[in-house]
Amino acid sequence: MDLPKKFCDEMKRILGDEYPAYLASMEDTRKYGLRVNTAKISVEDFLKISPFELTPIPYVDNGFYYDPEVAPAKHPYYFAGLYYLQDPSAMTPASRLPVEEGDVVLDLCAAPGGKATELAAKLHGTGLLIANDISSKRAKALLKNIELFGVENSFIVTEYPQKLQEYFTGFFDKILIDAPCSGEGMFRKEPSMVKAWEQNGPEFYAKLQEEILRQALPMLKPGGYLLYSTCTFSPLEDEGTVDKILSMDDSMEIVPMQGYVGFSKGNPAWVDSSRSEIEDCIRIFPHKLDGEGHFLALFHKKETAEGAVQSYDQRRSGLKGEEKRLFQEFAAGLAREFEPDRMESKQGMVYYMPKQLPDMKGLRFLRSGLFLGEMKKNRFEPSQSLAMALKKSEYKNCLDLSSKDERVIRYLKGETLTLTQEEAGKDNGWVLVCVDGYPLGWGKKNKSSLKNKYHSGWRMM
Repeated sequence: MDLPKKFCDEMKRILGDEYPAYLASMEDTRKYGLRVNTAKISVEDFLKISPFELTPIPYVDNGFYYDPEVAPAKHPYYFAGLYYLQDPSAMTPASRLPVEEGDVVLDLCAAPGGKATELAAKLHGTGLLIANDISSKRAKALLKNIELFGVENSFIVTEYPQKLQEYFTGFFDKILIDAPCSGEGMFRKEPSMVKAWEQNGPEFYAKLQEEILRQALPMLKPGGYLLYSTCTFSPLEDEGTVDKILSMDDSMEIVPMQGYVGFSKGNPAWVDSSRSEIEDCIRIFPHKLDGEGHFLALFHKKETAEGAVQSYDQRRSGLKGEEKRLFQEFAAGLAREFEPDRMESKQGMVYYMPKQLPDMKGLRFLRSGLFLGEMKKNRFEPSQSLAMALKKSEYKNCLDLSSKDERVIRYLKGETLTLTQEEAGKDNGWVLVCVDGYPLGWGKKNKSSLKNKYHSGWRMM
């Protein structure tokens, strides 16, 4: 691979005798990773049904290597949201942020959703996840992945950190910042990053990272944790930015993370820092383990830190009149409750709002809470996101197909299905279509025919 001389000189400086091993690793084939969605299925249960040969990623509990020739993105289990395809080392940031059920969590640079979906899985439907990306185009991919994973306690925002700070000072228990960076750790995976590096290198991104962090730190509660990560090797963006964080806020302290034999330590000497605690950061080099380049630093905000702490528990107006009646008519088939004071209708679009969602007025966002469906003439039409948030046991009328049934692929392509005599004998109306017990989407049954209601933008090509 043709690498810039300036980059190579810096890598020689920081790696020393290891530099030839690094160069050799750049000629190796990259590794591919699959992360199990533990909000829908346990690792143990997934391994029982997995159609792929998987090898555990030793530093991520629910991560596995796979052979790309098996094409897991084309398997029905992918469409059921049972796993996410992600670079192995990119799984580490969300795995090292100590998210607990009930937490209020911010993923500040969240698209396309690899880390946000894991943070949501850790919350198990509790608390609140605010996932932000300044690009509304990228945020659409984030929203799809959030919905695919069945997340219902999220708020998808497209704002600059400065705007978020105005709303969320002292609001978050946990913050993840996988910061925009020069991408040196992705050169093997995405060679096009080399040209981008030549246009905007470490100096450009180090200033941007400092600005983002200056606005993000006030949003963390005293006692909270912030994980800063990049996919670059540059000490200026890694140890240098960590040193700046510690300088700009003396309530922040670095804490150690779960290690692994292939991880390297941070090195304060590379940025002429005297802070020995920077050694508690983690560096991932591709010549030391199977993954691309990454850097992680975990911070704790001391309990004694000053600053306002905000909390919200807004009551919603709920559904009324005809909308309430139509939803209740549909909900008669549901085996789960939706709290009335968490429901909200906006021009016929019905949402189930997280308990801790703040006042959103003035913020640009794509989605608040779980989109349940839409009021149409004389009926309520359930959404794709509701289907993904349900369990098979939570809807009375299901069509559960085997992953080996050819109708699964036909359903995912948007085709009408013909039902067997036994399947046709059940009630007409809305049907939750599942694969091996895991929801895929909706269909509308009329005798032996199932009209396809799978989301048109998600269909298999």
